[in-house]
Amino acid sequence: MKHAEVLTDRALRPWNRGRKALITATPCPAPLPHALLAPTSRVRGARPEDAAALAELSRPFVCSGALRERPVALYAARAADFLVAEAPDGTVEGCVGLRAHPAEPGEGRGSAGVVYNFCVAGPSQGSGVGAGLLRAALARARAQTLGALFTATTGDGGLFLRYGFAPTTVRLAPSRWVESLDPRRDARILARTL
Repeated sequence: MKHAEVLTDRALRPWNRGRKALITATPCPAPLPHALLAPTSRVRGARPEDAAALAELSRPFVCSGALRERPVALYAARAADFLVAEAPDGTVEGCVGLRAHPAEPGEGRGSAGVVYNFCVAGPSQGSGVGAGLLRAALARARAQTLGALFTATTGDGGLFLRYGFAPTTVRLAPSRWVESLDPRRDARILARTL
């Protein structure tokens, strides 16, 4: 992907305008206060036994409409996709999924990755946990020799933008991933070449 191809194309998303985020019937927990300085966490690969913690960590983001709900069984089945930030006491403070998508025939592009289900627990937000997870995901993507990374965000995407992501069009993203996006969420697509 050339840098010039990474452009905003709002014309491809006219069906998103005026839509509200999905509202779930699941009760949402109250937001937690931000920590001023969290203890140093370590980033490691997730294990199937982390599935319940990943689902619980994601719950507030599902309730806000920022993430789609995934069952615990799916977190367990896709544990190899995830990196987790673990506090010294073993608590999972954050997670990010990275799924590789092989090059599609006839596209002329290499394989790409998708960063998904990126979340940090309220008390750990603003303490560098998210940045550590994103750096680890970038390193993992490079190790897998992916040519580009994509993500969808319902927020401002500030962390992604600081790490070299830029707005892009859905036509440049892996088609199987694009087909899975929920148009009602009005997510922006961001990309970064590696």
